[in-house]
Amino acid sequence: MDALTIVTGGAGFIGSHLVERLVSLGRRVRVVERPGADAAHLPASVELVRADIRDPEAVAIAVRGGRWVYHLAANPNLWVRDRAEFSAVNHQGTIHVLDAALAAGAERVLHTSTESILTCARATGPIGEDVQVQLSDAVGPYCRSKLLAENEAMARARAGKPVVIANPTMPVGPGDRGLSPPTRLIRDFCRRKLPARMDCTLNLIDVRDVAEGLILTMERGEPGRRYLLGGENLTLVGLLGILSEQTGVPVPRWQVPYPVGLAFAHASELWADHVSGRTPKATVTGVKLTQRTMHFDASRSLAALGLQPRPVRESLADSVAWLRQVGQIEGGPGDLAQAS
Repeated sequence: MDALTIVTGGAGFIGSHLVERLVSLGRRVRVVERPGADAAHLPASVELVRADIRDPEAVAIAVRGGRWVYHLAANPNLWVRDRAEFSAVNHQGTIHVLDAALAAGAERVLHTSTESILTCARATGPIGEDVQVQLSDAVGPYCRSKLLAENEAMARARAGKPVVIANPTMPVGPGDRGLSPPTRLIRDFCRRKLPARMDCTLNLIDVRDVAEGLILTMERGEPGRRYLLGGENLTLVGLLGILSEQTGVPVPRWQVPYPVGLAFAHASELWADHVSGRTPKATVTGVKLTQRTMHFDASRSLAALGLQPRPVRESLADSVAWLRQVGQIEGGPGDLAQAS
């Protein structure tokens, strides 16, 4: 029987693309997904196990027998009503998965981190995978939880355990059923629900290239070092300009000053915390990150892995087409340009 590959969070945006790619390579895959999460879109050949990574006993059972374990399960949002969930899921949950997989004899464990923990107030130039960051550099509870999780993975790797680490930048492309922040931005722009913009830089990479990069990191990565999976650096104006070319929707003219944006984010989170319970229109962490250098240089990691990401224009076009296909936005380019 073929060796078993396990993917935690395999029904998520990156996870579902990773699972599809692994299946296409002939791998036997088990997805570990939280109870209640939509997994109907996964390939029929995939074994699905329901387990909450906050439960160490459930995790130990779920990862049993896995030769390779990809850990993607996390809360990827910048806001959640109960902030303690970030620590419980992203930090403690990672500890549960890493230790259970290693105890079960996994030959290789990949921890999926994030680019947002690599920023710091003192950075001025492009950020590479070898940047040194402290917990005090992390912006908000999400970033702190992800940095603590990566530190756990790095500690095990440096202790000689077969743990490798990948840090994707912002993934874009089709299939984002949970509507991550970049996809929500694309959707709101196409709906003309983005009346203003803030000055910032983003690094975008196609979600399908992230999936390929994770496989390459698992196969070729060295424990104890970070692999930055990044694509193109764009200003927000540049990103919206590409979307405008593709859809006909004009770029918002009004630029929000940082103090105004931060005040609005605080108010949005206050309303979400105490009234609506829904994702706020702006998050404090997201606005604060606009003040950080988010310009990344992934060239060394990409060269080491042999990964060549596709042009972001293609990824954005595919994202818009998918959002239209699933009814998140309506009509074609002409319709979007004429919508009020």
